Amino acid sequence: MYYLSKIRDTVQLPPKEFGKDLKTSLLAIVQQEFEGMVDEKAGVIVAVFDILGIGEGRIIPGEGNAYYETEMLALVYKPEVQEVVEGNVTEITEFGAFVRTGPIEGLVHVSQIMNDYINYDSKLPGFIGKESQRKLTVEDNVTARIVSVSLKGTIPNSKIGLTMRQTGLGKKEWAQIEAKIKEKKAARIEPKKTEKK
Repeated sequence: MYYLSKIRDTVQLPPKEFGKDLKTSLLAIVQQEFEGMVDEKAGVIVAVFDILGIGEGRIIPGEGNAYYETEMLALVYKPEVQEVVEGNVTEITEFGAFVRTGPIEGLVHVSQIMNDYINYDSKLPGFIGKESQRKLTVEDNVTARIVSVSLKGTIPNSKIGLTMRQTGLGKKEWAQIEAKIKEKKAARIEPKKTEKK
């Protein structure tokens, strides 16, 4: 889920920025330092939009930089367990599919792709359901539910677990395929009518 968040931190202003517009200089510095950062509690800082407040500058003896207490407005992505997300399949391996949801990728383990026995096809590359013939390939758009979140310092070190086994999840076409399978099963189960004499 995306949030607008206020973040406070002390920002170093190097001497080459002295004399320039303070707000513009600080915004450029925090955008470079904070965008893409991962905080375990706050989430992934996607973008810093504005500087909301600047405290008095301080200089530490022996150092050339000035330090400013700065409050900034940022867009943060915080994945939540049980949240339903949309994403794009970026990679498929024998053990599952990687799905980009916002600024971070999650893994749909092979056991969580669909309610069907599936085969991995390295030529696609992708997965094919044995009974349903549903396919999952790179660049497919999917809907998934977050089942686990572990945010650790950087985007590559962070892990998100996803599932697509529940009704309404996966590719949009899968819902139509599921309806056809249910119709066929219902037709096989329907009792035959017999005439009474």
